[in-house]
Amino acid sequence: METQDCKRELIIDVPADVVQREAQKVAAQYARVARLPGFRPGHAPSALVRRKFKDEIKSEVVQALVPKFFKNSLDDRKWVVAGEPEFQDLKFPDDQPDQPLTVKATFEIYPEFELKDYKGLELEDRPAIVGEVDVDQALEATRESAAITEVVTDRPAQDGDEVSVNYQGHEAKEPDKVVIEQKDAVVTLGAQGTIPAFTENLRGSRAGDVRTFEVSYPEDFPGRRLAGKTVIYRAQVESVKSKVLPPLDDELAKSVSDFSTLDELRVKVRKDLEEAQQQRVEREAKHALLDKLIAAHDFPVPEILVEEQVRRRLETIAAEFHRQGIEPDLDWRKVRDESRPEAEKDVRGRLILEKIAEAEKLEATEEELDETIRELAARQHETPAALKTRLTANGGLAKIESSRRTQKALDFTFRNAQTIRKSE
Repeated sequence: METQDCKRELIIDVPADVVQREAQKVAAQYARVARLPGFRPGHAPSALVRRKFKDEIKSEVVQALVPKFFKNSLDDRKWVVAGEPEFQDLKFPDDQPDQPLTVKATFEIYPEFELKDYKGLELEDRPAIVGEVDVDQALEATRESAAITEVVTDRPAQDGDEVSVNYQGHEAKEPDKVVIEQKDAVVTLGAQGTIPAFTENLRGSRAGDVRTFEVSYPEDFPGRRLAGKTVIYRAQVESVKSKVLPPLDDELAKSVSDFSTLDELRVKVRKDLEEAQQQRVEREAKHALLDKLIAAHDFPVPEILVEEQVRRRLETIAAEFHRQGIEPDLDWRKVRDESRPEAEKDVRGRLILEKIAEAEKLEATEEELDETIRELAARQHETPAALKTRLTANGGLAKIESSRRTQKALDFTFRNAQTIRKSE
């Protein structure tokens, strides 16, 4: 049975004579090693062996024949299965040797679709421009990274200072309940990631001061323990430190780089910014091209691949929360549902790029695969050889190869795009 989506059903028929030959072959193997009372190994009657090991023989016959005849049915139709098939309604001719073995296979296939134009797609020209302001900001960030801190004793804390505090937070509704506690916490007053209430209440403090204040957290606050609660904080200031920035001069250039002068560092910073900007512009252009390809191709995608992509997206979200030390209190069912449209887009884009790679005979080289493995191994702190062995065993190497191949297809599309200037 065929449908308008990627789901398919097939009734697999294995002819009776094929089933009987396979059953006899398997029974003969059992007969050679079977130990049955009253018979030496290998001398038990075949009929007795088949009765004694009926279920085992049946299982081995099914395992030997069903995948083979299923594959033949797929080859006849030129179908490629996405994921694993499900086999149901098995009918084995136990007492009817003239009847075939039948089973219903339910599965999804990769869609066949016509590849639309992918060469000469229009791409807006967006030059990678780096201005003096960008260079100044990058140098200022370099100053920030080279800054030192000094203990402040002659004035109260002000924005930009690092205030070291020990604090406890009690839930307003249950004053005896400590919901959060931290020692030697460093609060940078006025910083982007600092909760405003901490900045407002620690501003003007000195070492030894104790400040008490309330913070009301929204219901969607990432930290589950604090979400929707009003917390009363008692914070004791241990120290106040100010950030001392070094002068923007030749000495700074020498301390943070191999250059002798600030001018030389400035040239290098500009070059790095231009390269980074060029890479960002290319990434955005390739993303726009992929969107064009997806919009031009309308075909069903296997649900099993969409589900796998949804799972990957959820794992990425969870990993990011874990990296930040946050326990997310999310409606994961809602997040899953909201992830589906983009996941389907991801799958469609990958299938299109695979088709382009096939049309252009693009393959990942052994050197490219080894390069990717070396990068992954370095991040995971293991040897490339050990990682490659593990990836080969669990199918991960094939996924890396597919990823490199689709990236090559996208790069090919980018190189063959038609750049147009945006009208003023």
